[in-house]
Amino acid sequence: MLDFIKQPWPWYIAGPLIGLTVPALLLLGNKSFGISSSLRHICAACIPANVSFFKYDWKKEAWNLFFVLGIFFGGLLASNFLANSQPVQVNEKLVAELAGYGISNYDNLVPTEIMNWSSLLTLKGFLLMVIGGFLVGFGTRYAGGCTSGHAIMGLSNLQWPSLVATICFMVGGFFAANLLLPLILSF
Repeated sequence: MLDFIKQPWPWYIAGPLIGLTVPALLLLGNKSFGISSSLRHICAACIPANVSFFKYDWKKEAWNLFFVLGIFFGGLLASNFLANSQPVQVNEKLVAELAGYGISNYDNLVPTEIMNWSSLLTLKGFLLMVIGGFLVGFGTRYAGGCTSGHAIMGLSNLQWPSLVATICFMVGGFFAANLLLPLILSF
């Protein structure tokens, strides 16, 4: 059983499991799902400020905080007990392209040549980690939610703003992956 859990699951198992979260949440009476809203709940619970954005009954959304806590501990358990010690398998064409940018270590999911503490002080590392992180946070707030909230729950509820947001996420992702990332990695 442990060997089965350690292997990547095919789309026809993982996809329906993710899809089943929508009817499960709807049956439980929850109309929203997403990770980005949990930060608002944490701020509303911890910051006794007179900010109208944080004035609501965050306790009704406490399940979301437990969900995020479960993601954190699930990731911790998986990285410590279910980690695959084999290097990440990367397509040969991508290996050749990444070698041109100085990336050759595939021991982790994220290349250690560009995602480490020492590269944070370089222009490339600052652009990828700090500016990229800011843009992800800003985009999430501006779109009124994250990709999981809009693409999984919003589209399932036939919400027009979620369709627009998901299309924008996809277009932005294609633009960043195919145009911006190669430009930044070439520094």
